[in-house]
Amino acid sequence: MMAPEDVTIRPATTADAEAIARVDIASWRGAYSEILSDSYLSSLDVSERTGRWNAAVAARDVTVLVAEDESGTVGFTSVGPSRDEDAEPGDLEIYAIYLHPRAWGTGVARDLMRTVLDGLTPGTVVTLWILEGNERAQHFYRRHGFQHDGTERIDDIGGRPLTQLRFRKR
Repeated sequence: MMAPEDVTIRPATTADAEAIARVDIASWRGAYSEILSDSYLSSLDVSERTGRWNAAVAARDVTVLVAEDESGTVGFTSVGPSRDEDAEPGDLEIYAIYLHPRAWGTGVARDLMRTVLDGLTPGTVVTLWILEGNERAQHFYRRHGFQHDGTERIDDIGGRPLTQLRFRKR
């Protein structure tokens, strides 16, 4: 099992996009197998996701960090301006924080989250969205000071309407 001290967290470059895409897909397949259909999860495409991550890394107002060990990328996070309709200027949103399933429970997600939060100006509002029923993620975010603020939305993911819950930290 990897230890957090064996993991380096650094800003991503476009050269990391494919590795991020691979971790993204592995994480979705591991985390959402009971929520999303097998056919949808198996349809997730590395080259399509690589294109998305290439664009995210290149975006001026988005910060993408990767966590890597001796085997390569094991996790990532992306943060940028909040996309919420009720967001105030300066509010941020954690768009994603995912680990390869082999890194779950190792402290890498905690270290990614601390790196993001430590880089914020005090008082910055940060939001994120979690699929309803993803108790593991909800517990993780609560431990880092996020709370469900009562806001929900329905997203169509894999052809299914799924409820997302907004968590907020001030």
